[in-house]
Order: sequence, then C-alpha cells, then structure tokens
Amino acid sequence: MNTNPDIKKFLEEHNNVFNELMHESNQIEKTVDALIGSIQRGCKILICGNGGSAADAQHFAAELIGKFKKERDALPAIALTTNTSVITAIANDSSFEQVFSRQVEALAQRGDVLVGISTSGNSKDVVEALITAKKKGCKTIGLTGEGGGKMKDYCDILIEVNSKNTPRIQEAHIFLIHVICELLEQKLFD
Repeated sequence: MNTNPDIKKFLEEHNNVFNELMHESNQIEKTVDALIGSIQRGCKILICGNGGSAADAQHFAAELIGKFKKERDALPAIALTTNTSVITAIANDSSFEQVFSRQVEALAQRGDVLVGISTSGNSKDVVEALITAKKKGCKTIGLTGEGGGKMKDYCDILIEVNSKNTPRIQEAHIFLIHVICELLEQKLFD
C-alpha cells in the first residue's frame, strides 16, 4: 500500500513547526507569569481572535474557567468571541474592526490581560483590541505566525510560531494554549 506523499509532507511540516517552538520557551514562560500575576491581583483574562482563532479563544477560556487537568478553582477568563448580539451590533452600528475593542473598552480594567490570537498578526479587529487594552492599562499578549504582523507593535509579550502556513500555525496555537494552561495549573495549584 502506497502512502499519499502529501501526508508525509504535512507531518514533516508539523514536526518542523513544533521543533521551532523551543525558541519561544522564554515567551511562553513570560506569558504564564503575566497571567498568574493578573489572576493573583484579582484581575481577569480577555481573549479574542477570528475564525479558527475565535475557536481557540473560546477553548482557552473554557480550559481556564473549567479545568485543564486538575480539580481546582475556576480562573477568570472571557472569550470576546461568544456574544453574537454584541458582535453583530458593533459590526452593524460601527464596524467589524471594533467588535473586540468596544468589548475591551467596556470590560477591561487596569491589570487585566488581553490575549489576541491571529495567524497573520494583522487581523484589524484584534489589533484594535490590543491598542484599546494598552490604553486601559492591560498587559497584552499575542499568539501569531512568523513575523508577528502588526500585532507585534502592540503586544507586551509575543509568541510567534515560525511559519506562514495557517493550519500549522493553528495547530501550534492550540498546543501553546495547552502548555500555558498546564503550567498555570502547576504554578497556581501545586
């Protein structure tokens, strides 16, 4: 039985991207420390992204509020991607670029963290949310692909996946979210 050569290519791409993540270990550690600092100050984590990154934002919030591996207290997190009435009202009445920044304006307080997720780093609504979060005194964290896009200018901490291939970046982002959640639980609840 011959194996489709594309399968081997996809697996090799995946492995190469994940091997490169070792170079982001310092940024991962900074992210975990920033999230812990915010939680310990009684603040919250806001998360946003589009498409697959919106699903990642929701997944991240679910892991923090529910649990990752440990039975523990819930952690304060809000995915800004879930309230369709708010999103569609803002998109209709203002612009789609404002769907997250208006929520940040309403919900964020000094000391909160905003995590923006974008494979290109150029999603205008995510960039606008980061700008608003910085104005409100929030720590800003970005999960992006290679180069960081426009987000790099507005993130206190940037975790760059060394790829321009959207599926490989998204695979790495969900892995990074899991690593961050596991480290958070270890440091907060061990």
